[in-house]
Amino acid sequence: MKRATPFLAAFLLAAACAHRPPVPPPEAPAQPGAPLSPAPPQPPAAPMPPSPPQPPATGEAASPLAQAPITFAAVGDVMLGSAFPDEAGLPPDDGARLLEEVGPILRAADVAFGNLEGPLVDAGTSEKCARSKPGRCYAFRVPTRYGRYLAEAGFDVMSLANNHAGDFGEEGRASTRAVLGALGIRFAGAPGEVAHLEVRGTRIALVAFSTSSATNDLRDVDEGVRVVKAAREGADLVVVSFHGGAEGADRQHVPPAGEEFLGEDRGDLRAFAHAVIDAGAHLVLGHGPHVIRGLELYRGRLVAYSLGNFATYGRFNLAGPNGLSLVLEVRLAPDGTFLGGRIHPARQEKPGGPHLDPAGAAIPVVRRLSDEDFGAAAVSVSDDGALSAPLPAVSAR
Repeated sequence: MKRATPFLAAFLLAAACAHRPPVPPPEAPAQPGAPLSPAPPQPPAAPMPPSPPQPPATGEAASPLAQAPITFAAVGDVMLGSAFPDEAGLPPDDGARLLEEVGPILRAADVAFGNLEGPLVDAGTSEKCARSKPGRCYAFRVPTRYGRYLAEAGFDVMSLANNHAGDFGEEGRASTRAVLGALGIRFAGAPGEVAHLEVRGTRIALVAFSTSSATNDLRDVDEGVRVVKAAREGADLVVVSFHGGAEGADRQHVPPAGEEFLGEDRGDLRAFAHAVIDAGAHLVLGHGPHVIRGLELYRGRLVAYSLGNFATYGRFNLAGPNGLSLVLEVRLAPDGTFLGGRIHPARQEKPGGPHLDPAGAAIPVVRRLSDEDFGAAAVSVSDDGALSAPLPAVSAR
């Protein structure tokens, strides 16, 4: 993916999709962060291979690399620690080591995606909690210096469409966009906002939806179709992110109709996902229920209905299914055809932070949920986490 930061301009001209080295914190509005530990991260058992560099174009013939699969690494909710109401909600080492185990997998992908669950801002007040008793309101304020850790881990694009992006109002939203922009991390979430990336000449657009204010509303399916069609006009591949569905350990299944949580309409996720694929989306990535859900292949396009909690430090419930996590690797052809992928299982334990899980607990859970919810349309999940399209049904004689 091409990065736009001046620090790496020369490097990106030579390798359009390679991830950059560690990025220094932006001068504004972020505060200088503590340096990362020099200790090398633990490599995963089977990291995704890094994408090969792009060679110079030769005449009109298409480069073999232009036809190589495009690899996505997608994760769910990311909240690295909150300084609200005080800094007791921040992790050890000021968060510098929170993502080190999963960084090699994210950096190996052409495009690494996550849902940023909370604004990057250093001050301000939260109207959300103005009339709540202490400890009864969940508002997150992630220090701006923590943006550096997202870049170091390898994130390329973040969704800002969720129910915590506005915890500190427009000041928090503006600060978040400024920090991510200074680090070269793309973002999407507000109406009309599209994240644009490019991998070996393939133009990728990402649009993000949720059920919260100041975002594209996934409950308005007709408008969602219009947004995706507009994004498709300027891109070869369209990725749709959504933050929706009911929350909790008992909400791992995707119902065939709309979902509610605490009296709020959280959307009809099957109808939304199918509609945006019909409109031209090639990959749909869901998050919001705080648990992992099944994988469906609809018209040859992958839908991940919930990627679960990924890096949620502090007050999150990480018991039982809430602690299971994963990095979803997806390989797409440049025309959007699903070529396969892999589940890299992870888990979190209180107070949080992702750790690779050699026991692979998330793999059979995803397989079971996929089979139970989607039947013949369920993505095939092998014991080692490899993903493939479901085999066509064979008629009995």
